[in-house]
Formats: sequence, C-alpha cells, structure tokens
Amino acid sequence: MINQTKTARIRAALSNPGWVCLTWFGMTAGVSLLAVPAQFAAPAATRAISLDVARAIFTALNKTELVALILLLIVVRVSGNARRWWAACSILAFIMLLQTAWLLPELAERSRMILSGTEPPPSIAHAAYSTLELVKLGTLLILGLAAISRPEPRLT
Repeated sequence: MINQTKTARIRAALSNPGWVCLTWFGMTAGVSLLAVPAQFAAPAATRAISLDVARAIFTALNKTELVALILLLIVVRVSGNARRWWAACSILAFIMLLQTAWLLPELAERSRMILSGTEPPPSIAHAAYSTLELVKLGTLLILGLAAISRPEPRLT
C-alpha cells in the first residue's frame, strides 16, 4: 500500500510540467543572464574570444532547450491537462523556432564576420533574441510556478 502511494505520488510529480519549466528556466537564466554577460565583462577576454565562446555556448544551449521543449510537450500531454497548458507551450515553441531558424544563425554569421575582421551592418537580431529570451524566461517561470502551486490530478 505504501509503495503504491509513493509510486502514485512520484508519477503525479513527474507528470507535472512545473519541474521541466523551472529546470529549463534555471538553465537558460544561468547561461543567458549570468555566464555569458560575465564572460564579456572579463578583462582578459578579447572580443573575438568572447564572441567565439558565446557562439558555442548558445549553440549548445539551443540544442539543450530543444530537448527541454520536447520533454515539456511530452509531460504536458501525459499530464492530462494539455488544454490548460497549450497556449504557453505554443509561445515557447514559437520562440524556439524563431531563435533556432532565424536568430542564432544570423548572430553566428555576425560573429564570424567580426572574427574575420569585418564589422557587420546594423541588425535587430541581438535585440530580438534578447527580447524573446526574456519572454521565454517569463513564460517558463509563470508556467512552472502555476504548475507546482496548483497541481491537478491526472485525468484518466
């Protein structure tokens, strides 16, 4: 009896999208708001080194976030509350699509131009990426806190 109750509680916790959202939030906030800005502030790091490292970091972060998005979509579907969370998941998926297909490739190309000695023309890519990153973080935080503060029983 105790084992079944414990298993049911673990299953309910794992089917709550809050843990995915808050883990994703922490990972993204740590990289985007802390690690990369600190790297550019380091006096010994040249602009070229910082750009090259940032490009590699954001490529790795993007791949990890795509895995987090897929995991979130699976957990939301399994939770039995997909209708409740579809709007927030759609926002996250759209942001990831924009960042993956448009912004990261453009920013990587701009970095390559700078590394080769060419100053790229003005672009809204960095501002757009930063804005979408803040919207994504806000969405993850709101969704995560809402999910853990009002867990709903799994619908069968």
